Amino acid sequence: MSRIGKSPIKLPQGVTLDIAKDNMVTVKGSKGSLQQQVNPAIKLSVEDNVLTLVRPTESKRHKAMHGLYRALLANMVEGVSEGYKRQLELVGVGYKAVAQGNVLELNVGYSHSIFVGLPDEIKVTAETVKGQNPTITLESIDKQLIGQVAAKIKSLRSVEPYKGKGIRFVGEYIRRKAGKTAAK
Repeated sequence: MSRIGKSPIKLPQGVTLDIAKDNMVTVKGSKGSLQQQVNPAIKLSVEDNVLTLVRPTESKRHKAMHGLYRALLANMVEGVSEGYKRQLELVGVGYKAVAQGNVLELNVGYSHSIFVGLPDEIKVTAETVKGQNPTITLESIDKQLIGQVAAKIKSLRSVEPYKGKGIRFVGEYIRRKAGKTAAK
C-alpha cells in the first residue's frame, strides 16, 4: 500500500489548482504555473484546499502511479509557492563561471570555455568571492527541470576522488582516496 499516495496535499494560501476533464492538472501560484497530465485511472478531488488522490484498485501498477502522481503534484505545489534552488560550487585552480542572461560560461580546466544554454524557466547567477570557490545558483519552479540542468552542469567536470577537483553541489560529501604514496 502506497503511504506516499495516501497523504493529502495541503494547498498554501494563493495557490489554485484546476483539474480539466482529461485529468490535466494546472497549478498556479505567486511564482508561476505548472501543468501535469495525470493518468485517468487516478481520481483527484479538492476539498477545503486539500488535494487527495484515490486509486481504483490495489494492483501494483495503480499503487505505483498513486505514489508517483502524488509526489509530482506535491512538487508542483511547492514549486509555484516557494520555488526550488540548487547551488553548485567549482573546486579547482582557475575554475570560474560567468552568467550572461540564460547562458552560463564555464572555465573548468579544459583548453576552451564551455557555454551552457539554459531554459527560460531557470534563473542562473554566478558568484565569485575572493578566497572561496565560485558558486552557481539555479532557481526555478520546476523541480524536475532544475535537477536535470544541475546534473548536466555537474557532468561537465565530475569530481575526481584524489584532489576533489570538479563541479559539486554545495555541501556534497566527496569520498576521497589516498594516492600512490599511501600504498608504500
